[in-house]
Amino acid sequence: MRILGLDVGDKTIGIAVSDALMITAQGVETIRRTSLERDLKRLQELMAEYETNQLLIGMPKNMNGTIGPRAEFVKAFAELIVDKIEGTKIIFWDERLSTVAATKSLIAADVSRAKRRKVIDKMAAVFILQGYLDSRG
Repeated sequence: MRILGLDVGDKTIGIAVSDALMITAQGVETIRRTSLERDLKRLQELMAEYETNQLLIGMPKNMNGTIGPRAEFVKAFAELIVDKIEGTKIIFWDERLSTVAATKSLIAADVSRAKRRKVIDKMAAVFILQGYLDSRG
């Protein structure tokens, strides 16, 4: 069984996937958002490719743990996924500071600012998914 990890934003959706044993997360791609139909179509293609119906979606809570406008946006998008892609199971995971951690990791790896911009959402999805996988023991 695999699981796809998503870092959902206004302009992009970072995608990561677990290995079959659900031990490690690898970056897959960054979907450049154009329309809801295209976004969902590509997501459905990735779910078919990796043979999963499970999505782990990063929940961008406020630093004090409350749900704000960003988290409401992500919840609404998750509801659309469930409505449009039959049989999809959603798990939400606290993603506070995932983008910060991904950025620090890329800087430590000496990745240029231009290249970081292209992969940051995918890397954030990796951090979100790996955090979930690690929590499972």
